[in-house]
Amino acid sequence: MKSSGVLRWSFGAAVLAIAVSGWSCRTAGSEPASASTATSSSATITVRRGTFTRIVRVAGITEAVRNAAAVAPRLAGQNNANLTITKLVTGGTLAKQGDVIVEFDPQDQLRAAFDRRTEFQDLEQQIRRVEAEQATAYAADETAMKQAENDVSRAELETRKNRVLPPIEADKNNLALEEARARLTEVRQARALRRLTAAADMRILEIRRARMEQTLKHAEENAAYMVIRAPFDGLAVVQAVFKGSSMTEVQEGDDVRPGMPIVNVVDPTSMQVRARVSQVDRSLVAVGQPVRVTLDAYQGVSFDGKVAQLAPLAITSTVTSAVRGFVAVISIAGSDAVLMPDLSAAVDVTVQQRENVLVLPRESVAFDKAGAWVMVKQGGSFVRRAVKVEEIGDMQVVVASGVAEGDVLARRAAGGE
Repeated sequence: MKSSGVLRWSFGAAVLAIAVSGWSCRTAGSEPASASTATSSSATITVRRGTFTRIVRVAGITEAVRNAAAVAPRLAGQNNANLTITKLVTGGTLAKQGDVIVEFDPQDQLRAAFDRRTEFQDLEQQIRRVEAEQATAYAADETAMKQAENDVSRAELETRKNRVLPPIEADKNNLALEEARARLTEVRQARALRRLTAAADMRILEIRRARMEQTLKHAEENAAYMVIRAPFDGLAVVQAVFKGSSMTEVQEGDDVRPGMPIVNVVDPTSMQVRARVSQVDRSLVAVGQPVRVTLDAYQGVSFDGKVAQLAPLAITSTVTSAVRGFVAVISIAGSDAVLMPDLSAAVDVTVQQRENVLVLPRESVAFDKAGAWVMVKQGGSFVRRAVKVEEIGDMQVVVASGVAEGDVLARRAAGGE
């Protein structure tokens, strides 16, 4: 019996010790969670002077600064029927200056040029024939003119005999002189009229020849337009067109209408972004401001640049007519293999930058009806303190007064109160 009492006492002591140790553990773990959070470096910030940067983000599409579009030519003097592609450069090929990138079937143009040349040569022969005929007519007119002048001279000589001739003979000589003179006048007038007519006929032929020569020139140029060469070294980008109900690239053998873009040759060594600035941010963005360009297709890749151009007039949004934007051209410094045309890009424009100011994270400053305030650490707790804010950005706030450099603040003002 005595031994059993000793065992009960030992068991009770053990239970009491466990209970005491358990109470001690619970007391140590019941410290306020805010105290441990406040002492964590990730939950607090130290006020420091730094650079305040305000960013405006716009979206755009990359494009080459220098590019040339090869389009199906519009042919002069023809009905501009569809053209058949007989040769086409492979998309993504680096074309050298002078390389053939598109070639169309030239048979119709060559045949038209041959026909126009034949017609032009026929007009040349007609002009030579008319010139010969007119030369013959001019010679006949000169002969008739000379004969008429001789007849007048002969009649004048006969009239000198009138003093010694009977009156009847004298009258005959006078009539003959008048007739010769009338004949000479008629020949002169006829020759002048024939010369005017011949000049008019020749002018008509010369006009027809000039028109035919121009038509021949157009026909020969049309044949030359059937071959398009790269104007400079660059990347060949084959354009996509609608075929049926889907978009597909142009291929050899396709019939294309005049004016349709076939291939773009772009210079990948110099790229830019064409973006649209919201009307709300138009007053903040200006030409010359530095930018940072990132590509949606290549995460982690970014490029420096600047605002090169900014349109003075707004354009209507494709979503709603109530929203307008301004087209901006962003130049990109340098080049890269991933920097290609038609990639969606995000552009961060630095519209404001202030050096050596008290900068706080945007989340560490709260706002209410009383104004702006922060949670400042004092001892083991945080107290609310009003601050005066100068600038507010998307990520940063510039504080003019209320805190000093070196103060420790709660990273989240609302959560630290």
